[in-house]
Amino acid sequence: MAAPVIPPVTAADVLSARELLSGVVRTTPVAGARALSDLTGSRVVLKCENLQRTGSFKIRGAYTRIARLSDDERAGGVVAASAGNHAQGVALAAQLLGVRATVYMPERAALPKVDATRGYGAEVVLTGRTVDEAVTAATAAAARSGAVFVHPFDHPDIIAGQGTVGCEILDQVPDAGTVLISAGGGGLLGGTAAVLRAARPDVRIVGVQAAGAAAWPSSLAAGEPMPVGGMRTMADGIAVGRPGDVTFAQVSSLIDEMVTVSEDALSAALLHCLERAKMLVEPAGAASVAALMEQPDRWPGPVVCVLSGGNVDPLVLLQVIRHGLVASSRYLTLHLRMPDRPGALAELLARVGRLGANVTDVAHSRISGALAVGEVDVELSVETRGPEHRDAIVADLREAGHAVASP
Repeated sequence: MAAPVIPPVTAADVLSARELLSGVVRTTPVAGARALSDLTGSRVVLKCENLQRTGSFKIRGAYTRIARLSDDERAGGVVAASAGNHAQGVALAAQLLGVRATVYMPERAALPKVDATRGYGAEVVLTGRTVDEAVTAATAAAARSGAVFVHPFDHPDIIAGQGTVGCEILDQVPDAGTVLISAGGGGLLGGTAAVLRAARPDVRIVGVQAAGAAAWPSSLAAGEPMPVGGMRTMADGIAVGRPGDVTFAQVSSLIDEMVTVSEDALSAALLHCLERAKMLVEPAGAASVAALMEQPDRWPGPVVCVLSGGNVDPLVLLQVIRHGLVASSRYLTLHLRMPDRPGALAELLARVGRLGANVTDVAHSRISGALAVGEVDVELSVETRGPEHRDAIVADLREAGHAVASP
């Protein structure tokens, strides 16, 4: 038997969800982004869903879905699967509505997200390596128990709830020229696009994926949802192996473009949000800013970048910040080969200091089959002021006779 055709989520559906969510979710602020505006030459604002309840937009869809269950369905409880943000949204929504919730999360889900989900009252089951494996386990558990499976994106109520972000964008930036939105399964993108497209047919709506987990470009090219072969990205919140059937139909008919961003771009964007916008965002939440920074001249303004979430593991944050410093040429590792004589290392460090670089780590080794007698390998980790300063340091050391490997 053919699967039933599910009609697309409309602007009216999103407006209905907005009424339901009144008093439940926050109307998140938009923040001006002067540095990004200077970069692009047009006004840029950040839509701060990282400041939403539970730290992401996911509470919007989760509450809409669970609130619309029948009394009998609520009595059976709900089951969900997520790397963290949907988990917290479901857990809080279920708590607010008095519904029992069980959430399946990947075994290596970030501990703060696991703890927060439990803190909202949900039972957490850790299983599998990916969100897709957790979804498989959760759907099987729902079938056994009779609980309702609350999909992270592929349901009209989820899409309608997430789309209320678009209602707020229309109120806050009515003249928006481009809206950049991160895309995992497509619930936020599809719902937001529904309300934006109805009210502003001319607005440019762009989805953003991590290049290391980009199922949408190939799916859009094929005209149907296609699984991605493998995923490797720091942006776990948008690492989805296949678009949903419902979200694919929604997104493919409404957006103008889907772009991908590199890991370097994601980390640089996260660092920019921290330093310049004073916003803590997770890598997936910074995807829209990454797209803007990679191609600043492409987007008609004013530009709205949706910061979709701010739930990030502190340990991951440390790694991403360092990655971002490297990507922006503010952290440099120098590999040098030099004479092994007294005072040579001190002279090198003094020279680097005079060049204005701050040395953070030194490794000095005489053990290598590639070394000649009387040579030593030195590795310096230094903080710099950017690409020009980095290049000046390397050039100066080479002029002084040091054999410096390319940074």
